[in-house]
Amino acid sequence: MVREKQSPVQFADSGEEQMRELILFNDDFNTFDFVIETLIDVCEHSPEQAETCTWIVHYKGKCAVKSGSFNELKPVYHELTNRTLTAKIE
Repeated sequence: MVREKQSPVQFADSGEEQMRELILFNDDFNTFDFVIETLIDVCEHSPEQAETCTWIVHYKGKCAVKSGSFNELKPVYHELTNRTLTAKIE
């Protein structure tokens, strides 16, 4: 009797719905004002939150600016990168 190979168990969660962070990285060409305005517009930050994140990025090199599922963060990521900011979903 020949046994058929069974495929490995596949999980329903493909990893796209787990919580992730959108990380903004420091660069040498965008101004503080531009980054603050972009975080307010794209990430819906308050002015204070946007300014705080901008200072963290400036001094530490990066900052988590938004959290959510991959599918929630993907359009925000694309808008940040379309506006010449450097970002990554982790």
